[in-house]
Amino acid sequence: MNNIVVFGASGQLGQCLKSVAAEQGIKDIIFPTESEANILDKDALKATFDKYKPAYAINCAAYTAVDKAEDDQEMASKINKTGVENLSIFCAENNTILIHISTDFVFEGNKARPLTEEDETKPISVYGQTKLDGEKVIEPILKQYFILRTGWLYSEYGNNFVKTMLRLGAEKEELKIIADQVGTPTYAIDLASTILQIIKSGKTNFGTYHYSNEGVTSWYDFAKAVFDLSAAKVKAIPVKTEEYVTRATRPAYSVMDKSKIKKEFNLEIPYWRDSLIICLNKLQQQ
Repeated sequence: MNNIVVFGASGQLGQCLKSVAAEQGIKDIIFPTESEANILDKDALKATFDKYKPAYAINCAAYTAVDKAEDDQEMASKINKTGVENLSIFCAENNTILIHISTDFVFEGNKARPLTEEDETKPISVYGQTKLDGEKVIEPILKQYFILRTGWLYSEYGNNFVKTMLRLGAEKEELKIIADQVGTPTYAIDLASTILQIIKSGKTNFGTYHYSNEGVTSWYDFAKAVFDLSAAKVKAIPVKTEEYVTRATRPAYSVMDKSKIKKEFNLEIPYWRDSLIICLNKLQQQ
């Protein structure tokens, strides 16, 4: 395995990649600082590619503040589209394979069946649109790429739904949680392991893939599982989307079909609740 460079290394998934790589004894994976490898800074990108000559570039850098993006479209587009374009150009020039992380928010979320890679994309938020724009700039520039769409990411690192529920569960007596938005939680450690497995496989079945944990749940049931498994005393109250207004509209149903990635890379994907238990155990040990 030649050099792997992780862009957005300080974020949740970047930290998970660092943890999994250390656990697996992978030495040739590099986690540059944001200033060293900012995807909006072409000079920094050139220096990074010249220095490390990566065989793989993993792009974890993204603007992910879904509600804030509605009023900050320019910056969301810069990071999620222009930054991806910059990175794709350097990957093409250096014969580097790009692994780019995208989102289930590229879909409208109005189909009550698992979404395949061939389903029509139709974002309903600025965040979703900028992430789709980022996907679309890759193919005209670069032929060697994997786009991995995922969703509902959480882990023991960074800010995420699980950690927020643990904090609020300890502070409040009751919490209202949306019960009519359905998807699949994804333990970012599992996603990181899958990314490294794709690299280790050496396969060149380039294209777009879906990855999340197995199973289907709502935000309410996800929160309820966090509370039950952590023995939090808080009462979870299910509410409809219209009762909990947010700046950005979110897909009502964003469960993804993982058949393609399981077949191509011989993956066994953990059930979401099993991975949640592992994450909560790690958080309790901190």
